[in-house]
Amino acid sequence: MKCRHCLVEFHEHKDEYFIGKDVDRYWAIFKYDCPACSRMNLYLVNGNAGNSQSGLVIIENTIKSVIAIRPFGSNRPPCPQEVPESIALDYREACLVFPFSSKASAALSRRCLQNLLRDAAKVKPSDLSKEIQEVIDSGKLPSQLGDSIDAIRNIGNFAAHPIKGKSTGEIVDVEPEEAEWNLDVLESLFDFYYVQPAKVVKKREALNAKLSEAGKPPMK
Repeated sequence: MKCRHCLVEFHEHKDEYFIGKDVDRYWAIFKYDCPACSRMNLYLVNGNAGNSQSGLVIIENTIKSVIAIRPFGSNRPPCPQEVPESIALDYREACLVFPFSSKASAALSRRCLQNLLRDAAKVKPSDLSKEIQEVIDSGKLPSQLGDSIDAIRNIGNFAAHPIKGKSTGEIVDVEPEEAEWNLDVLESLFDFYYVQPAKVVKKREALNAKLSEAGKPPMK
């Protein structure tokens, strides 16, 4: 697993601490110690329980919810380090509030999307619906990703509110699945606009270093 503190991958060893039962089934704390930064990753887990040699434990295939409580936040992957901080901040906050308010998460993710399109796709500043259309019309996005970003305009009937459409931060009723869709699309866009280009640059730099050592001209 990946440590949510330092983002270093490590071989997980779980310590489970059973808390008790209420009307929402059984509860336990899952603890994973990161060997890299020596910090605990703690999760509040809800599901059905069964007996083991150490007592009652949560049955893996019955888990209903997993909430990160140290560090506090959602269970989504961390924002890639290649993403500009001003954009990453809105994404992290959208993930953070998602378990508590789909509407607030969707508003933050729409603002994040708008800032991303202006920064990476260089769209002309307008309302979000028109900016999405501009990037789709450019033909630079893979068709599947273009369809995904287009669907955001229909989330919470956002496109049917021309006044609200001027403000990406407007609170519009959405379903949890719709708010989660926004976050999924943002992750795909992060990879397309920031992560993959950075990987290409690193590979080219590594190749040019080897070519230089061999006395050959760099790759253009």
